[in-house]
Amino acid sequence: MRHLPAADRTPAQWKNGGGTTWEIAAQPPGADLSAFDWRLSVAQVAKAGPFSVFPGVDRVLTVIAGTGLRLTIEGQGEVVLDETSPPMPFPGDAAASATLDAGPIRDLNLMVRRGAWRGSVRRIDGAATVTAEAQITVLVALAPARVGDQILEAEDALIVDTDATLTMNGRLLLIGLDPA
Repeated sequence: MRHLPAADRTPAQWKNGGGTTWEIAAQPPGADLSAFDWRLSVAQVAKAGPFSVFPGVDRVLTVIAGTGLRLTIEGQGEVVLDETSPPMPFPGDAAASATLDAGPIRDLNLMVRRGAWRGSVRRIDGAATVTAEAQITVLVALAPARVGDQILEAEDALIVDTDATLTMNGRLLLIGLDPA
């Protein structure tokens, strides 16, 4: 298991300059926004506006704090997301924009290069035992949580070994990444 503390992340501007993002992990490590195979990050959405466009990329957006993110995606219409909503998959090359009904939100954004990688995000609330079946499995704590003997603070992440059996307790996101 590799622990990736939230406190160690450096903020960066979104690709379109409209907000702030904190990268959790990417493949290859250190890849810029045009060259990643996959990228996992947290973002602060503080005002209405367009999402960055990522041609050839599939995205999964999960609100992790806040309510009332009204997301409009070309070809899919509008959906309102909050911190209890299921993760929202959409093509990164589709025009997307957001409005906020109740102030800023934070989200987790998984992006994978279409045709090269597949990704999934699942919420876990409470006690659970899960086997890490994906080639790459990442857990992100949404509040203080425990995974085995490891204590995680909010937004800390763990990259876990394939086939590891994980006993956890808390509010977490389970992210799976596999080659396409």
